[in-house]
Order: sequence, then C-alpha cells, then structure tokens
Amino acid sequence: MTREEKAIVIEDLTAQLAENANIYLADISGLDAVATANLRRACFKANIKLAVVKNTLLAKAMEASDKEFGELPGVLKGNTSMMLSETGNAPAKLIKDFRKKSQKPLLKGAFISEAVYIGDENLEALVNIKSKEEVIGDIIGLLQSPAKNVISGLKSGGGKLAGILKTLSEK
Repeated sequence: MTREEKAIVIEDLTAQLAENANIYLADISGLDAVATANLRRACFKANIKLAVVKNTLLAKAMEASDKEFGELPGVLKGNTSMMLSETGNAPAKLIKDFRKKSQKPLLKGAFISEAVYIGDENLEALVNIKSKEEVIGDIIGLLQSPAKNVISGLKSGGGKLAGILKTLSEK
C-alpha cells in the first residue's frame, strides 16, 4: 500500500469516526468462513457496519479525529474489526448473541457517546445501555403514569357515586 493509499484510508476512517457516536472494536480472528459470513449477515440485519481495519491506520485516524478516545488506541493489537452503529447497545447485543454459538468475537473496546469502555468484561454493561428511543419511551411512560392514575380514579369514583345515587333513589 502506497503512502497516498494509506492517506486516503486514514482520511476515510477519520470521517467514519467523526460521523458515528458508537464505535466498537472487536477481535473476530479464529472464525471460519461460514461463521464470518454469518456475523456479517447479522451485522447487516442489525444495521451495523462491520469493517476489518489495520491497527496503525485506525490509530492514526483516531489521532486525527476531534474526539477524545482515551485509552482506546491501546487495544489496537492483533486482528481488529470496527463495528459502527446508530444504536449504542446494538453491537454489544449482537456480540453476546453470536457468542452463544462460538467463543468469538471478543470485545476489545468501545466508544459510546464520549464514554470509553476497555475490555471484554464490559460487554454486559454495554448490552444494558438503553438507546435514545428506549429512554424516550421510558420518560413518556413515567409522565403518563400519574395522568392515567388520576383518570382511572375519576372514572371509578364516578361509577361508585352513580351506584350510590341509584341505590338511594330506589329506596
């Protein structure tokens, strides 16, 4: 690969890092062709972009990026695959589900909305991160709960009052 080609790849990686708030680095080495194809297919279905990257080029792209990746460039050893997603927990869920069939992929690290997670032991925490849509749904549910309680109280109270009046009028 010539210097010009490397510069183009670094520029492309820097643009991808800038565009995505959720970046996962995983090790998928050791997967056979069928398992790799299944992983790529699962990523496509989950709207996750999967790319195998060169560590040195990704490290240079991280340096050139405006984002602060902290200790994340330190995990760039061995085979590295980059997973980009709109949803913060989608790649973690995919990795967890895929591990039910094999030992790989291993999570090297993740960058989720300005937070850096290093190591495979953080996979469970990343799976439990709620997406923006889930948080909005929870907030709406919490906001609707008191109103629903008041409305149901008024409805049930009205029914009881009508029953009492009917009983009194019959006597």
